[in-house]
Amino acid sequence: MSFETLPPILGEALTERGYTDPPPVKAAALAPDAAGRDLIVSAQTGSGKTVAFGIALADQLLGEIRGTPLTERPLALVIAPTRELALQVRRELGRL
Repeated sequence: MSFETLPPILGEALTERGYTDPPPVKAAALAPDAAGRDLIVSAQTGSGKTVAFGIALADQLLGEIRGTPLTERPLALVIAPTRELALQVRRELGRL
């Protein structure tokens, strides 16, 4: 599985970050049966969970961004158990 099914801007961002093929956690987020569904992901640190969530949110977020200034309203809510993890999520999703 590759990033071909993603919006081009997201595929380019992933390629720029050095991703070539998605690891298992990302592949699961890209699977057709995951589209539009809530996801609960449990995997080791460094497995790509944050990017997987970004992939899962991509279609909705990119569609919202096209017509709405980013400061007008929140586009997604991500709950993290620690401040450090919340900052990591913000940083990684911002890169995407």
